Amino acid sequence: MRKIAAIVQARMGSTRLPGKVGMCIEGKPMLSHVIERLKRSNELDEIIMATTINNEDDGVLEIAKKEGINVHRGSETDVLSRYIEAAERYGADIVVRVTADCPLIDPVTIDELIKEFVSYKEVEYMRLVGYPRGLETGICTLETLKKVDELIRNDPKESQYREHVTLYIYRNPEEFDIAVKEASDEMRRDHRLCVDEMDDFELIKEIYRRLYVKGDVIDVRDVLDLLEKDRGLAKINSDVKQKEY
Repeated sequence: MRKIAAIVQARMGSTRLPGKVGMCIEGKPMLSHVIERLKRSNELDEIIMATTINNEDDGVLEIAKKEGINVHRGSETDVLSRYIEAAERYGADIVVRVTADCPLIDPVTIDELIKEFVSYKEVEYMRLVGYPRGLETGICTLETLKKVDELIRNDPKESQYREHVTLYIYRNPEEFDIAVKEASDEMRRDHRLCVDEMDDFELIKEIYRRLYVKGDVIDVRDVLDLLEKDRGLAKINSDVKQKEY
């Protein structure tokens, strides 16, 4: 059996909202909520934190220790190598990529993605399409990450591809066996449920204030219902623009 791990990339040094992964939501750091939600997955064998060797990221290490998950520390800018090293260190064959600024990442959707991915024989990479931003993620084998590492070594845009782990796959789909999982009508929404700027954080805080119960995780379907009923909520971060790469 192949070992399946969620590898969470996290650091305190965000350029748009520094320290965001440690910012408090309902009594605990945002990063702890991400981990809490991933622990509800039935298909993941392990959750691994991948942070940097910078002193400012000692706080990420402390959160991971408190949550009882393993940590790998590596390069700040070479995130691709950080993923490969983390997977190799803890024996992961299949990697679900998670970013620490997605405090409503959905364990049910992750499980559906994993089941579909492992049902294929040749697929190297699979991603979610049409889901709210902050729920979208991707899954691949460790060998796929190593393939990317090999392919970009002489590419003039190598540094960009090392910072953004799956960007090379997006731009060069002809070099990989790729599949997508389309969102159902129930899940297909255009909401921002990730945290890049303070307006994003204010929306997430309000969602947690209304729906979070200590010891449980919010069902993302309840979030979508809430945003449908209270149209003003989604306007909180409607002016935030996603970075283009």
